[in-house]
Amino acid sequence: MSSAAPHHDLADAAWRPRGNVLALAVVSFLTDASSEIIAPLLPLFLVGTLGSSVRMVGVIEGAAEAVAALLKVASGWWSDRVARRKPLIVAGYALASLVRPLVAVAQTGGQVLAIRLTDRVGKGIRGAPRDALLAASVPSSQRGRAFGFHRAADHAGAVVGPLVALACLQWAGMPVRDVFWVAAVPGALAVLVAAVWVRERPLETPPRPVAPRPAAAPLPRDFWRSMAPIVLFTLGNSTDAFLLLRASQLGVSTALIPLLWVVLHLVKSAASTPGGALSDTVGRRPLLIAGWMLYAAVYAGFALATTEWHAWALFATYGVVFGLTEGTEKALVADLVPAGRRGTAFGWYHGVVGVAALPASVLFGAVWDGWSASTAFGMGATVALAAAAWMAATGSAPPQQQREPVAL
Repeated sequence: MSSAAPHHDLADAAWRPRGNVLALAVVSFLTDASSEIIAPLLPLFLVGTLGSSVRMVGVIEGAAEAVAALLKVASGWWSDRVARRKPLIVAGYALASLVRPLVAVAQTGGQVLAIRLTDRVGKGIRGAPRDALLAASVPSSQRGRAFGFHRAADHAGAVVGPLVALACLQWAGMPVRDVFWVAAVPGALAVLVAAVWVRERPLETPPRPVAPRPAAAPLPRDFWRSMAPIVLFTLGNSTDAFLLLRASQLGVSTALIPLLWVVLHLVKSAASTPGGALSDTVGRRPLLIAGWMLYAAVYAGFALATTEWHAWALFATYGVVFGLTEGTEKALVADLVPAGRRGTAFGWYHGVVGVAALPASVLFGAVWDGWSASTAFGMGATVALAAAAWMAATGSAPPQQQREPVAL
């Protein structure tokens, strides 16, 4: 049985991003542009400039995501309790934008780890409240499309960021460390947009000073049953930094790494809105299963790849995976949980996924160092197939049928 409850009306046909959907998309676009000026260069900077090991790359990225994940649980719960999302959203974006460019002055892998951890603290503070606010800003029949559009904007920023990095490196002749400072500009603009244009949305049931709060109610059982295969998939889904290292192994030059990252995010951005909208029609679980099976095929391809063009083709195909899964997973969470508990639910969703990312990345790096890149990618493909089979075997309870008013 599909987890989605498709509903089509005139509003669906006339759908366009507005209000919080548009504002949060712009914020994510700018933030990801800032982050992705740095991201595609960071693994090579760590290994080539600072002399860190591949395993250290996994530790840094996995630990950073785990810290963000734990904070998302707390921030999501707190946003439900106080019935306010925006202060946490703005604070999270501000902290990350402040510390992210400091990678430019790092001299050791440990310093990069500290900067990345602080950056991810900001992500942890903002993530669950932002997703809960976005879910409250559209009716349920448009939820997959709205989350897909948000992810599309995020990935569009990830197209712009590497292009800026490439221009700085190739045309302006800037050293890598100076390129990292450029990331401060879009980060500051993101904070400005979040502070000025994002609007608070009242929860359906505001917190009361007396009597049990709605936030004390347990999350639905079907939410936890659906999370289990998602967590398993995450255990095989290591940081994408390893894909960049693999591309370098296959012959992609350092100067072209940002362009390869652009290709990936162009496909992600193009696929995210249609993928999210498709989940509104065919259901969340079928799309997740298809996306995870495609992921397994891509990772098997990275295990078997032998030449440079293989890297380009696999990166492009990998982008489709995100279009099928990212917005769909978040829409599934919103489907299964009442509005007043969505901050907590998104906190747990991001939390368990992020915590699972730490052993996933550390294990992947250890297998790469101890055996080979092909062995590590083969392991990731196998776990993804197991997760797809588990999701296919997981039934679902009827989703929440709430129709929140659209924020104007």
